[in-house]
Amino acid sequence: MAAKILSFKSLQVQHYSKMKFNMNLRLKGLTVERLTLCLQNRQPQVSPGHGVRLLSTSKSLSFMEKRYWNTVFSQSEPKFSKVLIANRGEIACRVIETCRHLGIKSVAVYSEVDCFAPHVRLADEAVCIGPAPSSQSYLVMENIVEAAKNTGADAVHPGYGFLSENMDFAAKLTENNIVFVGPNSRAIHMLGDKIESKRIAKEANVSIVPGFDGEVQTDDDAVRIANEIGYPVMIKASAGGGGKGMRIAWNDDETRQGFRLSKNEAKSSFGDDRMLIEKYIDKPRHIEFQVMCDQHGNAIYLNERECSIQRRNQKVIEEAPSTFLDPETRAAMGTQATDLARAVGYDSAGTVEFLIDSERNFYFLEMNTRLQVEHPITEMITGVDLVHQMLRVAKGHPLTHTQQDIGITGWAVECRVYAEDPFKGFGLPSVGRLNKYKEPTHVSDKIRCDSGVEEGSEISVYYDSMICKLITHGHDRQDALDTMSDALDQYEIRGVTHNIPLLRDIVQEERFKAGDTTTNYLAEVYPEGFKGKQLNSSEAMQLAAMAACVRYKQDVRSSSFLNNTRIKTSASLPSKQTFRVDIEGSDSFDVNLSSENDNFQVTIGEEHLKVTDNFNLSQSVLSPQISGDTTHFQLLDSSPTGHIKFRYFGTVFDVSVLTQDFAAMSQYMKEKVVPDFSGVVVAPMPGIVKSVAVSVGDMVSEGSEVCVLEAMKMQNSLTASKTAKVKKVNFKAGDTVGESDVIVELEDLS
Repeated sequence: MAAKILSFKSLQVQHYSKMKFNMNLRLKGLTVERLTLCLQNRQPQVSPGHGVRLLSTSKSLSFMEKRYWNTVFSQSEPKFSKVLIANRGEIACRVIETCRHLGIKSVAVYSEVDCFAPHVRLADEAVCIGPAPSSQSYLVMENIVEAAKNTGADAVHPGYGFLSENMDFAAKLTENNIVFVGPNSRAIHMLGDKIESKRIAKEANVSIVPGFDGEVQTDDDAVRIANEIGYPVMIKASAGGGGKGMRIAWNDDETRQGFRLSKNEAKSSFGDDRMLIEKYIDKPRHIEFQVMCDQHGNAIYLNERECSIQRRNQKVIEEAPSTFLDPETRAAMGTQATDLARAVGYDSAGTVEFLIDSERNFYFLEMNTRLQVEHPITEMITGVDLVHQMLRVAKGHPLTHTQQDIGITGWAVECRVYAEDPFKGFGLPSVGRLNKYKEPTHVSDKIRCDSGVEEGSEISVYYDSMICKLITHGHDRQDALDTMSDALDQYEIRGVTHNIPLLRDIVQEERFKAGDTTTNYLAEVYPEGFKGKQLNSSEAMQLAAMAACVRYKQDVRSSSFLNNTRIKTSASLPSKQTFRVDIEGSDSFDVNLSSENDNFQVTIGEEHLKVTDNFNLSQSVLSPQISGDTTHFQLLDSSPTGHIKFRYFGTVFDVSVLTQDFAAMSQYMKEKVVPDFSGVVVAPMPGIVKSVAVSVGDMVSEGSEVCVLEAMKMQNSLTASKTAKVKKVNFKAGDTVGESDVIVELEDLS
């Protein structure tokens, strides 16, 4: 039901008298049917004006209890009465999920643009904390503290990002007798600051990366220090995280530019622009360890996560465990991780990140004093609900697990599904509305989707472009990867550009399947950038065969008339037809097709394919068997003229299917002229112009910076594609631009 939107200034509370369980509630696979099953043999506890909570009984296991099989849920244990989640999107939904299971009331906060977001409806109460920009809402700690006080919340869970690693926020909550569900502010200060954390790690005998032990003040200092350390170097924000405020530099020019851009990003994202520089280890693996500590001196590690597949220092695919670690190295890294945590009196969930070289030498990178984005894969292989443990520890309870209780069960893989274009720098952000959205949880019970969106949600320019964390679990790595492939093939997202083509290609790429990954993986496997799925001859023929089958069914449908009693009509198409199939960017085929006994017999040259006729054109995902193997196609678009658009192996293919007569005439059609964009600088994505470096009449050389565009908190330098003169500047600093907007026009020197 729609809720009344109350004034931000008054920080009033929205109450929702009913919860809609048929809105998918972001309980990740907990559909109405599964919820009904869970409710059997249970007594719901109902709070007036709020939603239903499930009370655990011995009669049956709930969905949560099956997922977190290694976690003890005790209803008699003292717990918080109400928790405010100082975040948005999928992580807010994730925390609310555990609160709901424990019988803890939840409070959501939201910006004005998020007023209809799923996390707002899922919570028992919701408070508007400001306008859309995070600097005026999710980063304003005074408003969040006031919301917690007004709603009577006795604890605040920060999620990740925003204020999750802000020691001032944790201290302010403590001053108001509100518990911060995270580490103490002293630990946040000591470990959240990368400069300080390296000093502490060194004292705790943790292996560290060589670098400058201090704050870098200017770009001249950055160049001097980089030369002292030796290229390549990593420039990064002291208070940073999530790949923001981070650049790799291979020479002096890249150091100057990287220092400036990273410093600006750090100021915008974290309000702290202190920078540090350290040696960049070429061809490393990025492996991190999940730790959990309590207030009684106990600390355990929940094994590792391999996070080497990255673009712009942001993770794309993670898996647990790592293919690279042996038991001895795992134990050594885990021990150092817990030693570091104990050294600062850490008392919550945290992640210690390492770089590891080809000889299994490992170096401390940083510690994230919060719950990580990729925490679900740890939960899947250990059976431990990390959010529940954070809530218990924050309440003062000791850990229920010892190190001996933590094993590795199966294999888990996580793909981060983003609204971004993978064909542009492996992923430049995209915005828009999710016109169609269906998560693939129906494919297998080994699939988990952590998301904070639904059909109709808006992906805006103000926040991170993540749509969903798609997680699969298997008895071994190949099983998890095969399930991931099926899930990606049947994941329906329309309305925004997304990165499923890249994710789908990676999970079946030979080097990745062999476990041979480094943080340079994308640049090495796709040196010219990602170009989409490259079909082999067999895959191209399967696509051509499927396109011919769809065209044939279209023709049959077009020649049939339903609900007509006056004139007898029936499809009069011949059972055998020949089509000319052209796959854009690939091959052309002459396809002979015949329909018989609920199957299509397709002949392409010397190849004979049997396609089961088990689909209809109203379905968006078609899953026929082709010569005995089930293959998934998403039918995105089709027209009476034979133009059909499929998503196949994640990539979109435009296919033309013409009868022989039309194919013969198509040779007389004029080819479309490709426009020349070298004379303009266009926005590759929606964003905000942070600075413009040129004016009308200026001379620019090829590769020189023209402007800086900020999108999803990342700053991107746009350069001139040729040596020319500036003819016109259409936008100024602070202006908002859309994708393909012309920012600067150039004219030839002649």
